[in-house]
Amino acid sequence: MNTEFLINDVDVAELRAFREMAAQDASKADRNPVLTAHWVGGSRSRVEFGDKVAHLGGDDDFNSMQMVLAALAACDVDLVAMHASFLGIPIESLSVEATGHFNVRSYLGLEGAPGAGYDRIAYTVRIVAPGATPEQIAYLAERCERSSPVGDSLARAIPLKLAFEASG
Repeated sequence: MNTEFLINDVDVAELRAFREMAAQDASKADRNPVLTAHWVGGSRSRVEFGDKVAHLGGDDDFNSMQMVLAALAACDVDLVAMHASFLGIPIESLSVEATGHFNVRSYLGLEGAPGAGYDRIAYTVRIVAPGATPEQIAYLAERCERSSPVGDSLARAIPLKLAFEASG
């Protein structure tokens, strides 16, 4: 990491080089992660991605629906910090608060219930960046609306394909 070009702990030179490479060859920006969740017991899962492990559910960790909001909030923290760094804007503080509503009747198997997922999500980005102009702040807000991978995923229908394999 070249500390000469660090803004907000983002290596701007390295990120600009990657952005240029992706502009020249779109396939360089492709991602296709594969994660596996294993039942631990009760409502708790161990999620693996390569050598990374996280736990969801149970009494001590985020549940899956909370993690959806956490993923949105964390994605936009990353997005705003990166674009603020591209603009040369130091950040004093940055947070994203996300809230959503869903009803668990369908999850519980009750007939006639609405879908089990979120029916609405709202989030607020709060940034303290004393040197930023109103135009730069508007640009950062636009990036959240147009460039957030998690936000984009939540805002549109994504085809899901289920394979259910059982053995006895």
